Amino acid sequence: MPELPEVEALAAYLRERAVGHTVERFEVSSFSALKTYDPPPSAVAGLTITNAGRHGKFLDVSLGDDLHLVVHLARAGWLHYRDAFKSPAPLKPGSGPIALRVRLDDGSGFDLTEAGTQKSLAAYLVRDPAEVPGVARLGPDALEVDRDRFAERLRSRNGQIKGVLTDQEVLAGIGNAYSDEILHVAKMSPFALTSKLTDEQLTTLYEATRQVETDAVARSVGQKAAELKGEKRAGMRVHARTGLPCPVCGDTVREVSFADKSLQYCATCQTGGKPLADRRLSKLIR
Repeated sequence: MPELPEVEALAAYLRERAVGHTVERFEVSSFSALKTYDPPPSAVAGLTITNAGRHGKFLDVSLGDDLHLVVHLARAGWLHYRDAFKSPAPLKPGSGPIALRVRLDDGSGFDLTEAGTQKSLAAYLVRDPAEVPGVARLGPDALEVDRDRFAERLRSRNGQIKGVLTDQEVLAGIGNAYSDEILHVAKMSPFALTSKLTDEQLTTLYEATRQVETDAVARSVGQKAAELKGEKRAGMRVHARTGLPCPVCGDTVREVSFADKSLQYCATCQTGGKPLADRRLSKLIR
């Protein structure tokens, strides 16, 4: 799933490549992906792309004076920028993985695609990004809070730190992958309880969050959209590295699996050498 660094990089790429160009056509192939009907897709044609930014993990493309295309790429969505399209013909409904296409006045544009059978990519045409329910519920951005606000937000939810870090209503932008990385840098168990964290641990966690996210943004911004996934994988210490050596201590990276996702960690660095039980309802080592 694209997280804060990748969405920031996609926004930067669109600011560089697409801002200033006029939308020639806005085409919808997957009608389930477009969650709004007013304004209609036809309202986009002729508008100039004026900016691109993000709200947490939501990409926000500004159109004309008062429209926004807000996109949540979900688990398997992506943005593919095309210098030119192979065919001028409009998309047909159900055109494979392509959900939406934006054609620009210079012949370039971008597709929003989603792999797999579970379709969760969501796009919204709105006059105010706050009209998007997911945006309206977002907590403060993970890279914009200071240490005290960060601690306040984490202490507002009593739970395991892995889940609280990825709760978008607590902090916006952190997902499954970078939360693994943050906890590894902070040398903290993913199942440590927020209610038991000391002030010192919260400071360490805040600094780890800043380090991991800032470094990832620095690596990602400037990359082409097609290169971002590879850059993300290359920069990971423990996430998606089950069975490989920890780059810090050399211990084997371990995994805990859940129904729809998994987490990775280093027992030596994070849990005092004790493996976490890989059963969802087991008594977890903290």
